[in-house]
Amino acid sequence: MTVVYALSIADRFSIATLLEPIRLELHLSDSGIAFLTGVALALFYVTIGIPIALLADRANRRNILAIALALWSAMTALCGVAQNYWQLLLARFGVGIGEAGGTPPATSILADKFPPAKRPMALTIFALGACLGAWLGSSVAGDVAERGGWRAAFLVLGIPGLIVAAIVRLTVREPRRGQLDETQEKLPPTTLLATVTYVARHKSAFHLLMGGSVATLWSWGLMWWMPTFLVRSHHMTVGQAGDLLGPMHLIAGTAGTLLASWLMSRPAAANPRYITNLLAWVTALTTIPSILLFVVHSESVTRILLWIFVPSVYFYIGPILGLLQNAVPPAMRATTCALLLFMANVANLVLAPQVIGWLSDWFAAGFGAGIESLRWALLVLAPTGFWAAWHLGATRRTIIADTHQ
Repeated sequence: MTVVYALSIADRFSIATLLEPIRLELHLSDSGIAFLTGVALALFYVTIGIPIALLADRANRRNILAIALALWSAMTALCGVAQNYWQLLLARFGVGIGEAGGTPPATSILADKFPPAKRPMALTIFALGACLGAWLGSSVAGDVAERGGWRAAFLVLGIPGLIVAAIVRLTVREPRRGQLDETQEKLPPTTLLATVTYVARHKSAFHLLMGGSVATLWSWGLMWWMPTFLVRSHHMTVGQAGDLLGPMHLIAGTAGTLLASWLMSRPAAANPRYITNLLAWVTALTTIPSILLFVVHSESVTRILLWIFVPSVYFYIGPILGLLQNAVPPAMRATTCALLLFMANVANLVLAPQVIGWLSDWFAAGFGAGIESLRWALLVLAPTGFWAAWHLGATRRTIIADTHQ
């Protein structure tokens, strides 16, 4: 499951690394490249995700995951043979459709492999896939693009996923749904309306959805534009930006995720309030360097701030997924995960790329900001981390009463 998640993040994150060479070749504005690379994927990712998750709450999750992985890997490889805007756009649509079937069935399978008290820790290990995937999408994609062009990077990242899809289909066993839950609630068949109603009535699930979504807007919204920011404001090449960010994702991101996993395994983590307090404080404190990143002009100071900020974008993923799996009944887990992904990816793949693109174009045209227009646009987004921290902190009031054992 972790390897599959890594490939999903790699295929998604590579486009951020390749943003500038694609924009220059296709002669696009910042808002234009934002639509092609972010919104195009999100249109299908967020809309197809919920129906697939509803299916995953009823059907064989292993098979759904294998088919989805094969589809998005093939579509990523097709991005590498696209010759114009429309071909690349259609391939990105396909990537979005495939990736919609990735995380919901994977997290639901893991929830049936670990008891409730160990789910936050287990899903934090799962979140290591994000670190590995971002490294692949940064360092590997950047290096391959410098040597063979941006199309070659898509081929290198897409083709291995077809092999992993076959491995998932042949080796992963489908667990019995809810087999490790102590209480077996009698619920009617899951519907989207039933799941949304449940989440709306239970404050813990609501705040976890909001906290996770806004945290994604803040952290991954900034990371989406980071390679382009480094190219423009610090005069790096695409390969240099990838080489700078890649080790941060792999080393610092992995360290941050392992730290979160260790904290989740401690006896204090048996109390979910400990986890929500920890998430709120870490998110609030790391919002400060995320703001300073776009205030300072020194490249050396920027590097230091990035080493602090990058681990924070991984710290909350696993714990939030684990808490959320515990905050809803077994029959609603894949659908609830899809709701989180819907909200988070509207924020990350639609709002962050498109709004930042528009703001950057606006600052450049209306205020004469030139190549520094992106810096000012990202400075508008950075403080949203405090908003995410508030939702995560608010969860502590009801999380014990809402947890399913």
